[in-house]
Amino acid sequence: MSGRNPAPRRSYGGRSAEERRAERRERLLAAGLELFGTRGYAATSIERLCATASVSTRNFYEEFTGREELLTALHSTINERAAQALAAAYAEASGAGLGTRVERAVRAFVTVTASDPRWARIAFVEVIGVSASLEQHRFRWRGQWEDALTTMAREAVHRGEAVDRDYRLTMIAIIGAVNNLVHHWSARDQDIPLDDITAELTHLIMAAVTTP
Repeated sequence: MSGRNPAPRRSYGGRSAEERRAERRERLLAAGLELFGTRGYAATSIERLCATASVSTRNFYEEFTGREELLTALHSTINERAAQALAAAYAEASGAGLGTRVERAVRAFVTVTASDPRWARIAFVEVIGVSASLEQHRFRWRGQWEDALTTMAREAVHRGEAVDRDYRLTMIAIIGAVNNLVHHWSARDQDIPLDDITAELTHLIMAAVTTP
């Protein structure tokens, strides 16, 4: 759901009202990424967001009902980008062995979520415990990740590469491990090589799906 107040339809400077509104929304998203990803959600006011984005409070409420909806939009964006990157990398490696497919998928996820520490903070820290509705949003995304990873595990089973068992709890544990390790890497100014993070997560996943 977007903001409550409709925007005017008049054109200024050769740009339509819809174009100006889209630009303001992008500036607000950029301000949210910067402020939520550095100062934190709790320490960021709507006034500060508007000042950073160079928009009025009225403009803010044309796009979002409040800070929480902006945070939710950012969380969805990073998850959508990560999901698309992981799926593409996994598909491109479809003819390779399980180890290569897992490594490519892990690398794609880590590259998207940890390439910018602000995104990592939003994805793994700032969204936790904000409200019941945001928790439901976060759990829905976790459920999508569980489904995607379980599907990959079942594919490996059919190929004879993985043990045939129920992987639901395994995937919940792996998601927690991946998220915590990626956040740890990002929060420590990336002092560990990305290749090491990718290799460790690949090893963890391979051990989980090949061990009875």
